[in-house]
Amino acid sequence: MAAGERDVSEVVLKDTRVTASEAASRSAVLKRLRLTDTIFHGLTRTAALTVLALLSGVIIALVIGAAPALGTFGFSFFFDESWNPVTEKFGALAPIYGTLVTSAIAMLIAVPVGLMIAFFLTELCPKVLRRPIGIAIELLAGIPSIIYGIWGLFVFAPFVQQYFQPFMIDTFANVPILSTLFAGPPYGIGMFTAGLILAIMVLPFVTSISRDVFDAVPPVLKEAAYGVGCTTWEVFRYVVLPFTRVGVIGGFMLGLGRALGETMAVTFVIGNAHHVSASLFAPGTTISASIANEFTEAVGDLYTSSLIALGLILFFITFCVLAMARYMLMRLQKQAG
Repeated sequence: MAAGERDVSEVVLKDTRVTASEAASRSAVLKRLRLTDTIFHGLTRTAALTVLALLSGVIIALVIGAAPALGTFGFSFFFDESWNPVTEKFGALAPIYGTLVTSAIAMLIAVPVGLMIAFFLTELCPKVLRRPIGIAIELLAGIPSIIYGIWGLFVFAPFVQQYFQPFMIDTFANVPILSTLFAGPPYGIGMFTAGLILAIMVLPFVTSISRDVFDAVPPVLKEAAYGVGCTTWEVFRYVVLPFTRVGVIGGFMLGLGRALGETMAVTFVIGNAHHVSASLFAPGTTISASIANEFTEAVGDLYTSSLIALGLILFFITFCVLAMARYMLMRLQKQAG
């Protein structure tokens, strides 16, 4: 009996030792996991703070660099058209005007065309052609901007000058408002040509994002609409677009951000003239094109500061566009519940 009790007590002690060993092992594992989680938390926080620090650094550098020009010209810098490095008289009105006009032209063309292409690929295109067409459109986003600029200057601009601009000038010569928008000699290059090139460059972004969100529409919604007699246009207008409006607006804003900051392609075809004209066919300039053309040749602190001030204005415009997009998305999500 004593021997049996001794055996039982040895087994209990052995189980106790095993349990203590397992507990120590588990404790070590938990400590390692807590250390790993702490390190990961620190890395993610550092990455987030680094982004904020970089953004703050960019803003501070732009403000400091633009201070001499803004201090010299004041608010007239934003509304003055003149840009004369010889007399050191600078104004940002022409680059701001060209940036907004060319981006507006690009989005007015790219957004409807991109939405139609996306709907065609998701609903109407045969499956055999869906993938090749989709890949071809996405490849447009991989073409360097300088290639677009060279093609636009040597191929597209002569075509526009010879065929498109004379036709538009003659067609709208007697129409009150359009005669002003499409007036002047057919240079080939100008704000309208730059807007068309930007539309081609922006098209892949709008199309790709729209196609992805269109694919996310539940088939039952479209089938129900077709079942009650809706046409393809009605399904697109009243089912697909309302369901995907958040994604569509996101694609629009992404394309607009690309259009606002594009440099090389626009520089080739816009004409690089610091002049504000009501005609879309007239040469002009943009903020990014002005900086790219003149920054290496800027002589004097005021000239350099004026170019940096243009960069600050472009940064502010982009920030306002993104803030408006975020606000619109929040409103749409709130309305959708």
